[in-house]
Amino acid sequence: MPPQRRVVGPGFHARVWSLVERVPEGTVVTYGQIATALGSPRVARQVGYAMAAALNSPVPIPWHRVINASGGISHRGDFERAQRQRELLEREGVEFSPAGTVDLARYRYVFPPVFPEDPVDPDALLARARSVDPRHALNRRKPRGTR
Repeated sequence: MPPQRRVVGPGFHARVWSLVERVPEGTVVTYGQIATALGSPRVARQVGYAMAAALNSPVPIPWHRVINASGGISHRGDFERAQRQRELLEREGVEFSPAGTVDLARYRYVFPPVFPEDPVDPDALLARARSVDPRHALNRRKPRGTR
C-alpha cells in the first residue's frame, strides 16, 4: 500500500487557491468541498485559513465564492469582509435568502472528477505568484525547525 499523502503541508494554500480559481462566476463552493477535492474532508478549517490568506495573494483569487456548508458567509468577527463578500456574490448574480444564506442546490458548483492524468498542480499558483512579486511571502521559506 503506498504511503498516504499529507493534505496539509507545503503548498497547501496554493492547492486551495488553484481549486478556487476554477469556480465560475455566479456559483459558490463550500470549505468542505474544497477540502474533499484535495483529499480530506477533515481539513475544511485549514481551507478557511487559506482563504483568509488569499486576501494578501499577489494573484487575484475569487475568495468570495467560498462559503460555509449552511450556505452562509463565515464572518468570524470581521463583518466588513462578510459584507464585502456578500456584495461581490450579489454582483455576480448570487441571491441570498432573507436569513442571509445562499441556496446551495441552485448556486453550488460541483467540481468535475479529477483523474490521475489531470491532477491539481500544487506549484502552478506559486509559480504565478513568483512571477508577479519575487519578494512575496509565498516565496520565502521558513528556516528548518520553525513552524
